[in-house]
Amino acid sequence: MAAKKNSNSYNFPNPMDNNILIGHEEVLRDFANAWDKRDEHPIHPVWMLTGPRGIGKATLAYKIAKQVYGNIGDFFIIDINRNIDKDGKPKPDGKSISVYTVRAMIEKMQMSSMSGDWRVILIDSVDELNTAASNALLKLLEEPPAKTLFLLVVHQLASVLPTVRSRARVEKLRPLSISQLKELCETFMPDANVSEETLRLANGSFGRIANLKKSGGDAIYNELIECLQNPRSNSVDMMAIAKKIAPDPALHGILLDAIAAFGLAELYPDATHAIANISRVNLEPELALFKIITQIKKCL
Repeated sequence: MAAKKNSNSYNFPNPMDNNILIGHEEVLRDFANAWDKRDEHPIHPVWMLTGPRGIGKATLAYKIAKQVYGNIGDFFIIDINRNIDKDGKPKPDGKSISVYTVRAMIEKMQMSSMSGDWRVILIDSVDELNTAASNALLKLLEEPPAKTLFLLVVHQLASVLPTVRSRARVEKLRPLSISQLKELCETFMPDANVSEETLRLANGSFGRIANLKKSGGDAIYNELIECLQNPRSNSVDMMAIAKKIAPDPALHGILLDAIAAFGLAELYPDATHAIANISRVNLEPELALFKIITQIKKCL
C-alpha cells in the first residue's frame, strides 16, 4: 500500500496562479456579459466580491482581472504581502494594509495606461485596510478614473465603510456545496483522506479544509470528539487534547465546532469569549482550552 502524503506537504496555488474556479459561475457569467456589452452599457467600475473566507473570492477576482487588463503594467494588486511602510519598504506584518500601500498604487496608476487599455485594481482584502487606507480608497472611488475596474475582495461586509459599499456593485458569494468541496479536494488533495465530518466542519470553505489538513486539525478534532464521547476519558486525556490544540490559534475554533456538533448552544457565548481572551489578555492557551473542553464534557 502506498504511503499517504503528509498533510503538511500539500501546496495550494496562489489565487493569482490558480486557473481552477469551482462555484460562483453565475457571477463570472454576469461579469462576462457586462464586459462584452460595455460599449452599449457602461460597466460598473467597482465590483465587490463578498463572502466567507476560503470560498474562492480571490480566485474569482483574478479570473475576472485576466479578462480585462491588457498590459502587465495596467494591473495593480494591493494585499498584505505587498504592504509597505512610510519609507516604501516591505512590511508584510499580516495585520493591516497601510495607507502608504494605497498611495503608492495611486501614484503608479497615474503614470500608467499609456497604451489606453483598461486598468485593473485588485484589493485582497478590503477588510485588511487600516482606517487611513480605507479613506484613501474612498477618495479614489468617489471619482473612479476612466477605463479602470476595481475588484474588491471582502470577507465581512459589515467591516467595510458604508460609503465604500455604496459605490460598489456588491456580489454576495455563497459558501461552496459539499459536492463542490469534494471536487476541490479531489483536484488539490487527490490522495488525502477527507472525511465527511471534515467536509461538514468546513461550512462551505475549501480554505478551511486546506488549513485543517495542513495543520492536522481534522485528526485533532476527531480525537476531541472521541475523548468527549468516551465515558472513561479523564482530565489527563482532556489536557492532552488541549495541548495539541493550543499551539495553533487557528485550531481553537474547533472547540466551537464541537459545541455545535453536540447541540450545546448555551455554552457558545462563554466559549467564544474565552477563546477571544486567549490572545486579548495573554491567557495560557492550554489551561483556557482545557476549561472549555471540561465544560463540554460536563454537559454531555
